[in-house]
Amino acid sequence: QVRLVESGGGLVPAGGSLRLSCAQSGRTSSSYAVAWFRQGDGKEREYVAAVNWNGWTGDTTHYANSVKGRFTISRDNAKDTVYLEMTSLKPEDTALYYCAAGPPAPQSSMLLRPNHYHSWGQGTQVTVSS
Repeated sequence: QVRLVESGGGLVPAGGSLRLSCAQSGRTSSSYAVAWFRQGDGKEREYVAAVNWNGWTGDTTHYANSVKGRFTISRDNAKDTVYLEMTSLKPEDTALYYCAAGPPAPQSSMLLRPNHYHSWGQGTQVTVSS
């Protein structure tokens, strides 16, 4: 089983930036699909972004429409870490951010489903003030 630990959350003003990290330990793999989800107070868990391994093209990245153009997901295999660079933050981005790991997804639609992932971190809080 892979263990995931998120870090990098905090309080930022609207328009600010943060970089979240998701460090893997245990049974790590550079071919895992790794995603970020978030959950705001009183809201359902929401897909944010994912990096998926493709045997022919390497990693591919995928984003929810709400963060496309503002957030960037990347993977550093040497450090077993996945990052989420967040810019132009808005108050509606306030949430507990989780990372999750699962098998490579043959279809990108699978990346949006929480039940695709077998391992989850505890989350890191991001608060964006208006």
